[in-house]
Amino acid sequence: WARINVNHPFEYNFVDAAFEKNYLADSRLEQIIDYFTIVAIIISCLGLYALAAFSAEQRTKEIGIRKVLGAKAGKIAVALTGDFIVLIVISIVIAVPLAYFVVNKWLQSFAYRYDLNMSIFIFSSLLTIVIATATVGTQSLRAALANPIKALRNE
Repeated sequence: WARINVNHPFEYNFVDAAFEKNYLADSRLEQIIDYFTIVAIIISCLGLYALAAFSAEQRTKEIGIRKVLGAKAGKIAVALTGDFIVLIVISIVIAVPLAYFVVNKWLQSFAYRYDLNMSIFIFSSLLTIVIATATVGTQSLRAALANPIKALRNE
């Protein structure tokens, strides 16, 4: 090599290091997406909690009247939570096809193809509904367990 190409020194590298270098950007992107996903879930739960608190505050009189008329706290909490679940299901119906398209397009750029399985989207949708139900349900249950006399006395 020194006789043939004097101006350029011999440089070598290992194949596994070259592959690692190629996928380093994807690895960093994965970490960034993981962090932003966690932050987005926390922010959305806080917003959903605040919206549920606001909704319960606006419906204080209705909750008090229902309680005085004999409604159970669980039924009231389910009624308050149901409004939010409908909105979440609508958002899932919009988000799943969009996410499928984007992720499928991204996966086509890799050498080894991976076919998307719908179980990933079903699991994430169910997890979203569970997290949202827990977030809204705690606030709804708190409003349903409140003393109805205090709510009706202020009106």
